[in-house]
Amino acid sequence: MKLSVIIPVYNSEHSIRLLIDRLQAALVTVSFEIVLVNDNSRDGSEAVCKEIAQKNSNVRFISLRRNFGEFNAVMCGLNWAFGEYCVMIDDDFQNPPEEILKLVTTAETGDFDVVYTYYSKKQHAMHRNMGSKFVNWLTSYLLNKPRDLYLSSFKLLKQEVVQEIIKYKGPYPYIDGLIFRITGNIGTVKVAHQKREKGNSNYTWKKLISLFLNILFCYSSLPIRLFMPVGLGLFGLGFLMLVFLFGQWIVGPDPKGWQVVTAAFIFIGGIQCTLLSVLGEYIGKSFMAQSGQPQYVIKYNSTQSL
Repeated sequence: MKLSVIIPVYNSEHSIRLLIDRLQAALVTVSFEIVLVNDNSRDGSEAVCKEIAQKNSNVRFISLRRNFGEFNAVMCGLNWAFGEYCVMIDDDFQNPPEEILKLVTTAETGDFDVVYTYYSKKQHAMHRNMGSKFVNWLTSYLLNKPRDLYLSSFKLLKQEVVQEIIKYKGPYPYIDGLIFRITGNIGTVKVAHQKREKGNSNYTWKKLISLFLNILFCYSSLPIRLFMPVGLGLFGLGFLMLVFLFGQWIVGPDPKGWQVVTAAFIFIGGIQCTLLSVLGEYIGKSFMAQSGQPQYVIKYNSTQSL
């Protein structure tokens, strides 16, 4: 099979049928499958996707038992994708299905392991654009991502790369972070980007913050490495304060000396609490990973039900 198209589905009962119809028309020249992963939608998406899978032999439908998040849903889809190339696309039509063949052509022409898309003009909401810029800056610094590479959710992976990615079984998958652990053979292609046709974006500030924390604490050791320079800085500051207080004691008692000492304790205590919080994040996420927290739990799989 040439191509697998993985679509994480969330609250898309009114648009998913049209998306599948457009995919079927756009990819008629290649052998392909579609993997729909319902991330515990609150609307009737599950019933609609079941119906689509029953009517289309090249559509596989998987429904998760609770909402695990977009990256976890994509990881589930990758585990059930068997095409030579795997393309991830959202369910909101902002990435036209007709653009998928551009990614395949780029991968074949350049023999790339991964192909990211970029846009001349993004049609996302302002808060999502701001979040994307911040995440791209963060990943450039923490994951050694090329600064001019935009980490779009609309991308293509070779099956060999997919097989390496799905070896990760932890509860905090970040697809782009896993990609940069595996390969640097990455291409890009310019595609169209459209306004969302229906509904509101599911990309909230809460999800942005969660993504930030996952990148920071699951895919980088930078925060914990800050312990040493901050600790050395506090040691130097404490030493200078002791010298200063000792000098005051020699010259004569200062009636405001207790304020200086109190401020120093508060400052140092605040820094210590911050550092302990960072350490706690690492320990907490390690605990959750080691405790067997699942990456996803399948409620329904159309393949297994056949």
